[in-house]
Amino acid sequence: MMSRRAALRRAAGKVPSLLSESSAVLGQYLRPLGDRVRAVSQSYLSPVARVVSPLGFVVAGTAILLWVLGAGFGWQEALLGAFMASVLLVVGVGFILGRSDFEVSLDLNRTRVAVGDRAVGAMRVRNRAARSSAGVMMELPVGAGAAEFRIPRLDPGDSHEDLFTIPTRRRQVLEVGPVRSVRQDPFGLLRRQVRWTDTYELFIHPKTTGLDGSSAGFIRDLEGMPTRDLSNSDVSFHALRGYQPGDDRRHIHWKSTARTGELMVRQFEETRRSHLAVALSLNLGDYGTHAEALEDVELAISVAASIGLQAAVEQRKLDVYSQFGPVRADTGRHLMDGLTRLEVRAGLRENVVDVVRHTADAVPGASVMFMLTGAQTTARELREAWMHVPVGVRAIAIRCGLGLAPARASIGELTVLTLGNLDELGLMLRRAVA
Repeated sequence: MMSRRAALRRAAGKVPSLLSESSAVLGQYLRPLGDRVRAVSQSYLSPVARVVSPLGFVVAGTAILLWVLGAGFGWQEALLGAFMASVLLVVGVGFILGRSDFEVSLDLNRTRVAVGDRAVGAMRVRNRAARSSAGVMMELPVGAGAAEFRIPRLDPGDSHEDLFTIPTRRRQVLEVGPVRSVRQDPFGLLRRQVRWTDTYELFIHPKTTGLDGSSAGFIRDLEGMPTRDLSNSDVSFHALRGYQPGDDRRHIHWKSTARTGELMVRQFEETRRSHLAVALSLNLGDYGTHAEALEDVELAISVAASIGLQAAVEQRKLDVYSQFGPVRADTGRHLMDGLTRLEVRAGLRENVVDVVRHTADAVPGASVMFMLTGAQTTARELREAWMHVPVGVRAIAIRCGLGLAPARASIGELTVLTLGNLDELGLMLRRAVA
């Protein structure tokens, strides 16, 4: 009995293996055929799919079906309908035929603008052909939308220029272009496009506010920030003390030694170059579930951009982190471009506490850390985040929410600012360091 069962199990195990081997062999034989079918479809079907619109495919399929029904069953109505559908397709072919020789240039006045600024561009079309060109429709994709420009009839060598303005209502990276000429029939069955330019990126940077050196407050001088730690060798003189074995003799203060009769050495304060770290939370849960939560996140991003630009102007070292990792901040342009590419998402697992922890681990030499979050962040969460900040690092938390009344509070040595308007940032920073 046991041997029979074992034999059945072995036979059952052979069946899947045989099936898998058979399918593998069949796949090897059919792979060249599949590759050839794909190549043929890309060579013949793809160009047709780019020209025929979805409505055109419906009309073509209807025409074929009516031709078959009319020929098979002798239905005159079906034959008439098939003839009319075929006429529409033939007429549409006449609209998309033709060749144009244009020189098209797309010029954006600025490829980097701030929210609310005007993004202006120009499109210039010149006829390079030896004969006059018929009027054509030019299409300019801008993000998810597209703008249409009607180009009139152009004689040989003539040109036509159109100006356009791109709305900059929110922070984003827009793809502008490519400019393409469009030929289509009045019914929208067939549509032929010819590409004339490349695609350009338009960076709509977050809105910023100016901060002068005094409003930043945490930058004292070019040598860095003094600490309470004493050192035997540094650049900031602190006091004199008695000589101890092992002290560097270069630091002996000979005038005091001659006056007291004992060896006296200089003692210094450790100094630290200003190094700013910004922990920016992009978790919507830190800002709330109301409809304006996205605007609150944009306010926090604008605060990070304003602080970062001030650090770049004063050539201070800067690191910016979010839930998606570091933002390149070696120059002001790279910082603004990186902040523009940030995406705000709901349901992120990490909140402001996690971002601060990652920032503190990645930037151990920071002298000042900003924690940017929303109004829904509780005092307990702020305290928990502050616990990850290294000792000796000045920590400032900014709770961002449009319309909130400005306020200043403290949680231990953590300064907590409530910001409801970007223009109040300079005043709030002066209050934080007062």
